[in-house]
Amino acid sequence: MTAQATQHEAFAEQVGAAIRAARRRLGMTQEELAELIGVSDRTMRSIEQGKTGVSFDSVIRAAQAVGVRWEVRTS
Repeated sequence: MTAQATQHEAFAEQVGAAIRAARRRLGMTQEELAELIGVSDRTMRSIEQGKTGVSFDSVIRAAQAVGVRWEVRTS
């Protein structure tokens, strides 16, 4: 596994954990959030688990729905 792949997986896991925590703070179930953003329950689970095969658009919609934001830095 390359360093870039490892970084990608770590980022996906961090974002997924942040989405899960925010969803729980809002008192929402995975199913409710999935319905709200128009994805399957399975996709929602994958997002929260930090799976890398999920569309970036779905991750963005989930994050926006629960108020998760992140900053992109360039070097």
